[in-house]
Amino acid sequence: MKFSLELLPNEPIDNLLELIGIAEDIGFENVWITDHYNNKNVFEILALAARETSTIHMGSGVSNPFIRNPVTIAQATTTLDEISNGRALLGIGPGDKATMNTLGIKWNKPLSAVADAVKLIRDVMDGKEVKNGARLTGTSKVQDNIPIYVGAQGPKMLELSGKIADGSLVNASSPKDFEHAMPLIKKGISNSANPDKDFNFAAYTACSVDEDRLAAFNQTKIVVAFIIAGAPEVVLNRHGISLESAGMIKEYLSINDFKSAVATVDEDMVNAFSVWGTPSQINDKIEVLESMGVNEFVVGSPIGKDRVKSLKLLKDVINSFN
Repeated sequence: MKFSLELLPNEPIDNLLELIGIAEDIGFENVWITDHYNNKNVFEILALAARETSTIHMGSGVSNPFIRNPVTIAQATTTLDEISNGRALLGIGPGDKATMNTLGIKWNKPLSAVADAVKLIRDVMDGKEVKNGARLTGTSKVQDNIPIYVGAQGPKMLELSGKIADGSLVNASSPKDFEHAMPLIKKGISNSANPDKDFNFAAYTACSVDEDRLAAFNQTKIVVAFIIAGAPEVVLNRHGISLESAGMIKEYLSINDFKSAVATVDEDMVNAFSVWGTPSQINDKIEVLESMGVNEFVVGSPIGKDRVKSLKLLKDVINSFN
């Protein structure tokens, strides 16, 4: 089981670098920095992190081909691989329609856009000639194959991730979602050019850990509220969450009434959309995901009220799987 950390670049850069350094010392193998237009630039932060670390692998989690041209994604990732001496990763996904609408960008055919982007990125990173003979020559990647993960949630994107990528970042925390996702990813792998390839089945979770079980529960509720507000109906139905409750949460968040949104989130919702609890409880929940085939556990927001303390609490959990 690999352990990874997800961070949002929406705070002082020194804070992020401190957390990445702590994660490396604890034994985290990967760090994913989210790539969103209203946060800091992900690749600049990754470059700084690469200079200040020595073992942890790192990448954008995830970039999308509607906002970033695939050629510039390839360029940034190969440069990161050189800076980090072979520790670059790349996460790519379709983004979301709401964001594209906000930016005035057409969100056409996200499935084919991701598939085309992955092919072009690979060709550029491998130094192959693309259209009109263009070729990337200014950077030199260290790894023969920089791992590419596809961020996925819907059935077609899950299957595509297995077909074209080295890993799938499944935006889910519950075993119910992985019961749905794993067969689709494996179907994609079976239809890929290399059905025997090593593959990273990553649970991209909302995670909250604390020595106090109730504190861990309370800390994750606001994150779960935002997840529910953006969840498709099919996912809500899978977890038995009423559309009425989800609609209320979405309405509260739209008017910045976070207190009411959090008050509407119950324990069933928290269980459906997060991994939370004491280190022992977190360990047990990861074991369930591992038994289903998950081999990378991503610790995403909120992590805990005191993130440094929460990360250190995970050290024994990480060691128990190694």
